[in-house]
Amino acid sequence: MSESAAGSGGLVRVAAAVIWRPDGQILLAQRPPGKAYAGYWEFPGGKLEPGETPRHALDRELSEELGLTVRRAAPWLVQRFVYPHAHVELHFFRVFEWGGEPVGHDGQAFAWQTPGAIALAPLLPANTGVLRALELPAIYGITMAAELGETAFLASAQRALGRGLRLIQLREKEWPDARQHALADALLALAQPYRAQILLNGTAEHARTWGCHGVHWTSAALTAASGRPPGLLCAASCHTRDDLARAGALQLDFAVLGPVLATPTHPGAKILGWDDFGSIVLETTLPVFALGGMAHDDLDTAVARGAHGIALRRAAWSAGP
Repeated sequence: MSESAAGSGGLVRVAAAVIWRPDGQILLAQRPPGKAYAGYWEFPGGKLEPGETPRHALDRELSEELGLTVRRAAPWLVQRFVYPHAHVELHFFRVFEWGGEPVGHDGQAFAWQTPGAIALAPLLPANTGVLRALELPAIYGITMAAELGETAFLASAQRALGRGLRLIQLREKEWPDARQHALADALLALAQPYRAQILLNGTAEHARTWGCHGVHWTSAALTAASGRPPGLLCAASCHTRDDLARAGALQLDFAVLGPVLATPTHPGAKILGWDDFGSIVLETTLPVFALGGMAHDDLDTAVARGAHGIALRRAAWSAGP
């Protein structure tokens, strides 16, 4: 990835590719001798040329550097980092389909790695947040124990975990604390064998003392926050571009944005639709899940619009992929 500055103090805009193999591994490239940070590992890509869009740069660079033809890619995150030699703005895309096999035209080495178990070092420091984001699953389930009843809900949760659900928001805000705590205990016990993570829609204090993996803030809590709680995953509900900007400034782990489509629980709510959703998440600095009226079949549409994944309520607990 070319990062040489266009003049002292200039901003270098870069397109970077997270190339996903069907087995879940991603491709990393080693910077060749003669370049800044030679020997460091990074995501392949390169600098935007004058007048070029990030997507055009992605297609060109992967063709020139790796001999790959991009067939399906989606915008994902933008990361900014100040190196001693340059201030870089990295536009990350997830590449899901391509033609050809990677060949290093500059003689660089490549390696396929599993997110969460990267065995290469050193890694470029600008990629730290991206590597963390890659560990997030594509589906975020939201509890509905009040509607289903606790026993029926926990049975549904057990089946969903068995089907692969790995990230859950415990959202039963109308319940007293003791009842929420009891549900957290039961859900954590079910999740533990699957290494699934539970975030409490509530306070960080309760999330920590109840043993949850993180906290999920309402948009009001996001507005009031002065910093993220240490030692916990932290996510937030967002409705506007300003909400997402604040979540990014606080360096939250991810956000949900919606409602994208109509939902039976909020029939009169103003919805974003996919066009506005895509516009709002464009160049976001943190992963965003599409929320509101989602079904499993909406995942590809959401990803194509720049989402990390989808947040499901009813669909998370019914039979599905």
